[in-house]
Amino acid sequence: MAPQRPPKMTNRPKPLEQLQDPDQDQDQDQDQDQDQDQHQHQHQHQHQHQDLDLDLNDVGMDGASDIEKDSTEEELEKLVFGDAVGFREGIRSFAQPQAGWMVGEVPTLDDEAGGDGLADIADADLFFLDTGPADVPRQALVAQPPSDDDDALVHGREPPAWEDSDDERMTVSLASLPRLRKLRRTEEEDVINGREYASRLRRQFERLYPLPEWANPQARRPPKKKRRTASGAGNSSAEDSSSADEAEMDDELTVQPLAELLKDADSLTRRAEHGGSRKRKLRPGVIDIQRTKDIGGTQPSAITSLSIHPTLPLLLSSGPASTLYLHHINPNPPNPNPLLTSLHIKRTPLTTTAFHPSPASSQVFLSARRRYFHIWDLSTGRIEKTSRIYGHQHEQRSMETFKLSPSGRLLALLGSARKGGGVVNILDATTLQWTAQARVESRGGIADFCWWADGKGLTIAGKNGEISEWSVDEQRIIARWTDEGAVGTTVLALGGRSGREGWLGGDRWVAVGSSSGVVNIYDRRAWSGTAQPTAADGELANGGIPSAPEPTKTFEQLTTPTSHLAFSPDGQALAMASRWKRDAMRIVHLPSCTVYKNWPTSKTPLGRITAVAWGEIGNEREAELVLAVANEQGKIRLWEVRE
Repeated sequence: MAPQRPPKMTNRPKPLEQLQDPDQDQDQDQDQDQDQDQHQHQHQHQHQHQDLDLDLNDVGMDGASDIEKDSTEEELEKLVFGDAVGFREGIRSFAQPQAGWMVGEVPTLDDEAGGDGLADIADADLFFLDTGPADVPRQALVAQPPSDDDDALVHGREPPAWEDSDDERMTVSLASLPRLRKLRRTEEEDVINGREYASRLRRQFERLYPLPEWANPQARRPPKKKRRTASGAGNSSAEDSSSADEAEMDDELTVQPLAELLKDADSLTRRAEHGGSRKRKLRPGVIDIQRTKDIGGTQPSAITSLSIHPTLPLLLSSGPASTLYLHHINPNPPNPNPLLTSLHIKRTPLTTTAFHPSPASSQVFLSARRRYFHIWDLSTGRIEKTSRIYGHQHEQRSMETFKLSPSGRLLALLGSARKGGGVVNILDATTLQWTAQARVESRGGIADFCWWADGKGLTIAGKNGEISEWSVDEQRIIARWTDEGAVGTTVLALGGRSGREGWLGGDRWVAVGSSSGVVNIYDRRAWSGTAQPTAADGELANGGIPSAPEPTKTFEQLTTPTSHLAFSPDGQALAMASRWKRDAMRIVHLPSCTVYKNWPTSKTPLGRITAVAWGEIGNEREAELVLAVANEQGKIRLWEVRE
């Protein structure tokens, strides 16, 4: 066995990093000495406080210490964390009052016993009442007596889950913001509390958005089975005999329900006589107008004709879709403005529809750009068709424009335009026989015409701006006058009462619109006595009317051709509109002849206006003035005008 060699020892030089100079060795020795002194100092400090520290080697695996707690530590732990014995004693002492305590009395701690120093303070100084903001005086609150509407809102509804006491202290000013003025009951009312404010907001919301039928448990009833009645068959036979090819009733709707409603007029009307209504007086400058619930649904075409019944709350609307709709004006829930019935006439785009103005009649007149027109009797469901005017069929090629006299006795039809003038044929509204003809010489033909208030004459406007006054009794033109600055006359309207019965129908205001958008309004009361009698027979020249009268006021608010002029039934307001521009509508106050500046606003949803109608709907004490506006989208919006 060979001997093992010892490991080879080599003396390699140390790296440069391991070489130190003598000064560096001396510094390292000093640092080691300082570390030893610091270690000894810490060891001595730990040795002095060994009574308060716990030795980890003496603690078991379960974390419990064998060192006993002194009284100070136990008291501190009890104050911070509590103990089971003290908790039970506290509950027992709370349930059983101690001797000397009254039931419900809370013991107080004085300063010596560790209290908070409130024993000597009066109870009145410990609490205060929050009376809300101090900017509105309490005297400004108007006491609101409970109303029937508020009781109706609460009736049949579950009580609220919670009540906020701040509602009684909160105050709201209704006159400060324009959008809150509609919540006022009187013009003088201003400040109300929060509870009344919430109640009125709820009532306004339910008026605009009534409770649907699916949300009403009482209205959830199984639908009844429909069955045909003998009346429906009778109506169909009458319809076939009247117009087999041109007119037919809608299969889903019959006229029998409406006939039953009209037999009992009290179910539709809310006033017995017009004379019992209180006189309304509108203020100039600012109009108090409030939007009500719109007519439900959208019609399939633009609405070109609107008509409100003179005595019943009925609204008639039609358009090029060949369908006529009849609604009941009643914006109250649960079924606001319901549809009563409708009538569809094939291949007849309706242009003009109107109620018979007589309260005793229930007829509706319908016409289109055709050689015929229809009369629908609502009480019987019978539809009568008139296809020609004997002796004047060449002058009456279209019957699209007609107007009934206020008495309902006569019917005026605008004849076909001819070179150098135009004609208006007068028919008997009962027999539909031709009775007279008004012929005017006007370049371009007739633009528009309107009946006098007493139905004894017509005011006819030519497209060249010449206005003719035609008398039914004399069957001739009794006066002619020219509209000032007329550039293409488009529309004419009469309204108000002049106080001179028998003279030009008793109408006071004459409004004339032009293609430039300018509307002139004339006061006929100022014309009386202006003309001098002629020397031949002593009669007034030109019927007592100046040949070139000066308009009382000229309105230039519309910038596109004027398409609609409508006076309110009492003659205190004039609505003027243009269908050639969106939201082009203004209301004029009479007799001040000033335009209301607060309505319509930029947010009023008017659209392109195609029809305007006024009406009075109310009861024996007060009648409400209603404004209906239709647009090209087939929507009808309603507003209520207040004082």
